[in-house]
Amino acid sequence: MNLKILAFGIAKDIVGGKSVELELNSDSPTVQELKEKLAADFPTFKDLRSFAIAVNEEYARNEQKITASDEIVIIPPVSGG
Repeated sequence: MNLKILAFGIAKDIVGGKSVELELNSDSPTVQELKEKLAADFPTFKDLRSFAIAVNEEYARNEQKITASDEIVIIPPVSGG
């Protein structure tokens, strides 16, 4: 399955742009599988303390299934004061 993923903040720097397309070998992938693929293709993600995935404008749990038609966003770690 081919997925288009939007990226913000440091995630945009890691993937080299505002979005990236990834191919997952599953017909019904989970958010966890997507995170693993991101870490495999872009090892810098392993260095982040954390990052989240949003699916259709809501934070997604690792076991959530995703489809090619979903809006998928990488949410980088947030810091502030």
